[in-house]
Amino acid sequence: MPYIGESLLTVGAYALGCVSTGYYLVRIRTGKDIRRLGSGSAGSRNVARLMGPSAFAVTMAGDAAKGVLVAWAALLLGLEAWGVLLAIFAVVAGHIWPIQLAFRGGRGLATAMGAVLVFDYWLVLAVFVMAAITLTLSKDFTLSGLVAVALTPGFAVIIGHSQTNAIGISLLAALILFAHRENIRRIVRPETGPSGEEV
Repeated sequence: MPYIGESLLTVGAYALGCVSTGYYLVRIRTGKDIRRLGSGSAGSRNVARLMGPSAFAVTMAGDAAKGVLVAWAALLLGLEAWGVLLAIFAVVAGHIWPIQLAFRGGRGLATAMGAVLVFDYWLVLAVFVMAAITLTLSKDFTLSGLVAVALTPGFAVIIGHSQTNAIGISLLAALILFAHRENIRRIVRPETGPSGEEV
């Protein structure tokens, strides 16, 4: 059947995304639910608040590895670019909305960056450069990451990606920005509280 490979990988990608590194790391080591602590996210920065830098590194690596594995599998199966991007979208969606955790996971950036690193490492390089520039100017870690994510579709066009790829990357960026909507509100309205939540 046509597209069966894409369909199976997409479902598998979502399922893998649901394996929340931060949630299970904290649950195993402390018995606590990371989603009830700090920012309420299962992301690496919230984990770091509770368990320190080593837990941050483990969570970041585990979340990124999910994206790497899915993108690598999609390329290995010879999927077209849209199929690869669909699988990437699915693994990030699984990370953000894990079904077994009542759809409350992380913010998705580490997983997305791991996947995009395999898909096109130039895009990741562009994101890091823009994030570094924005961080230098703003001194705001969250703002720098979100600006870089928002500009990623433009980077894709500049380096020669097709219209289909640019649309897929735009949807992925929109997904991550949506997951960070509370952070964006804090940046736009700083009187509601500090920014600095995890990206």
